[in-house]
Amino acid sequence: MTQLPPNPAGNTRRDFLKTTAALAGATMPYWAMTTSLRANQSPNERPMLGCIGTGDRWHQIIGGALNHSDGVAACDVDKKHAEQGRDKIKEIHGKRNISRDVEMYEDYRKLLDRKDIDVVTIVTPDHWHSKIAIEAMQAGKDVYCEKPLTLTIHEGKQIVKVLQETKRVFQVGTQQRSEMGLNFLKAVAMIRDGRIGQVQKITCDIGGAPGSGEIPVVAVPGELNWEMWLGQAPLTDYRFKETGSKYGNSRCHYEFRWWYEYSGGKMTDWGAHHVDIASWAIQMDSSGPTSVEGIMAKHPCEMKDGWPQQDDRYNAATEFDVKVMCPGDVEMHIVSKSKDGNGILFEGTEGRFHVSRGAMKGKPVEDLATNPITEEMLVKLYKGKKPGNHMGNFFECIKDRTDPISDVYSHHRAMTVCHLANIAIRTDKKLVWDSQSETITNDPALNQWLSREQRKGYEINVSV
Repeated sequence: MTQLPPNPAGNTRRDFLKTTAALAGATMPYWAMTTSLRANQSPNERPMLGCIGTGDRWHQIIGGALNHSDGVAACDVDKKHAEQGRDKIKEIHGKRNISRDVEMYEDYRKLLDRKDIDVVTIVTPDHWHSKIAIEAMQAGKDVYCEKPLTLTIHEGKQIVKVLQETKRVFQVGTQQRSEMGLNFLKAVAMIRDGRIGQVQKITCDIGGAPGSGEIPVVAVPGELNWEMWLGQAPLTDYRFKETGSKYGNSRCHYEFRWWYEYSGGKMTDWGAHHVDIASWAIQMDSSGPTSVEGIMAKHPCEMKDGWPQQDDRYNAATEFDVKVMCPGDVEMHIVSKSKDGNGILFEGTEGRFHVSRGAMKGKPVEDLATNPITEEMLVKLYKGKKPGNHMGNFFECIKDRTDPISDVYSHHRAMTVCHLANIAIRTDKKLVWDSQSETITNDPALNQWLSREQRKGYEINVSV
């Protein structure tokens, strides 16, 4: 059973009470003091950062990371990405009058071997997240890893175990907990404050995924180490088809999301955001569902016994509706399309409202004008720190060795829901889930889906 301690960084309740007492007498809030201290931080006190995976998504987070650290290494199995990463770090340093060498690597293990690196960002395809994160923690690094953190439920249990053993600080890149105008944080606060009464139903619209048609085998680009990119996944041909879009159709950059070999499709890509928020709102982020059932699913290829029968086209589900029963008889649906659009619809005994990255709507939202969510409520939900900057929260927690807002424990539980949803639609079976033992209880044979075989040389060697 995966234990979920309230504070994995090792702080005791006595420590917390001492801190609370000290802060009560402070002249400014705790978050303001830590922000002030960070702003005046000496350059030689800043953590040294290594970046593993420097493709498109990494370019969206590196600026924030370098507000709090100095980059010293860029690593990617695509040489072009590694070169662009090195150049981006040097460019940002140049604007800040920082002079540091930036080494470039193909093999992440060489980066992790460096004793001068304190922190790593991991922005690789999903199937590499867990192995690199585990080895980074074992090497003594604090970790910022993009979502979804895991490819299977078993990987989540492995990461939890290693985090407990190493006591590193680990932030998952589910930025909806921190940013997006605080829409989602406010939504969680509204639910916790009883603004719609008892929650009865939640609809998470995460959008559908694309199909591709046949994608031909082509030569591997000279700058790409395809064998290492595949990692734990089976060896297979490199495929690419020009479509006029930036990425085309392929098995590789960005498009890896639509292959079960490397990801979980939209179910994990966007489920990692909306299911996470929904679970947080109903306080299921430390437990789990009671059952998961696929109501409808469509795949863009032939499927047999849950496995794709064609290897020349995308295979993750394009449309779906999954019913998830949660403690307290709350019914959650994870859907590819709803009348309200991408976002989360909360329905309760006393009202309903919808939240998305762009807006919040519904009478309970309108009522905020006269009965607002207080800053104190948001700070309490945000574990005592000022909300609003996901990367900043990570580095604050590195300084005081506390748990970031998007911690491994809650993320593992949210991803468990998403992984179970995929198992349900792939096997066409209803799953009854025991969140304590983390097993499927109504059909034990289905527990084989909680993990998967890993290619020799790329196994994650952690017993749980």
